Amino acid sequence: MKPSLVVLTGAGISAESGLKTFRDSDGLWEGYDVQEVASPQGWQRNPQLVLDFYNIRRRDIRAALPNAAHIGLAKLQDKFDVDIVTQNIDDLHERAGSEKVLHLHGEILKMRSVRNKTRSYPIEGDIMLGDKADDGGQLRPDIVWFGEDVPKIHTAATIVRSADIVVVIGTSLVVYPAAGLLDVVAPHVPIFVIDRKLPPVAPRPKLHMIEKPATLGIIDLQEALEKL
Repeated sequence: MKPSLVVLTGAGISAESGLKTFRDSDGLWEGYDVQEVASPQGWQRNPQLVLDFYNIRRRDIRAALPNAAHIGLAKLQDKFDVDIVTQNIDDLHERAGSEKVLHLHGEILKMRSVRNKTRSYPIEGDIMLGDKADDGGQLRPDIVWFGEDVPKIHTAATIVRSADIVVVIGTSLVVYPAAGLLDVVAPHVPIFVIDRKLPPVAPRPKLHMIEKPATLGIIDLQEALEKL
């Protein structure tokens, strides 16, 4: 049996592939007010704006490539049973070769009806206003917006709770409920935190802080894991 290694990733790991972080210091995402393009209220006010925004993001993501951090995590599958729990809506982990990826906040390459949260469809092109699902509901990105439930958080907590090793890469640990996943890590489990600007983490035994960008921090991680 391979040891269980659970990796929590956020926007910082994809930033090095050219994808903007979800919320920059000015509260904007690609120049848009986050609440206008990533909330149920924004959708109700202007669904066309929201669809246009995600159509552009989708093209950006399809054009982006996995970076050394994505690829490095996939290579860890040779020695560990790796679960990726990501806040990211892109597919860069999958394209890098990671086999078990749980998307907490949805996937931009999927869409769903406004009437049904449980059934999603793959997206080939753009979503247009007037595009309908089988149930007659308008199609929207299969993304968890601010103010919406995060249905996969309980599955994620179960995965984290059973980990032998936990790695955190590229997340500020301020967006809940995802940030609360560290609270369920068993006390004896090593935690490695990698970020160019380290987030606040409560002191605990076997806590390793690596203040580097993801593509460089992954090298330190690989070396540290060899010594465990």
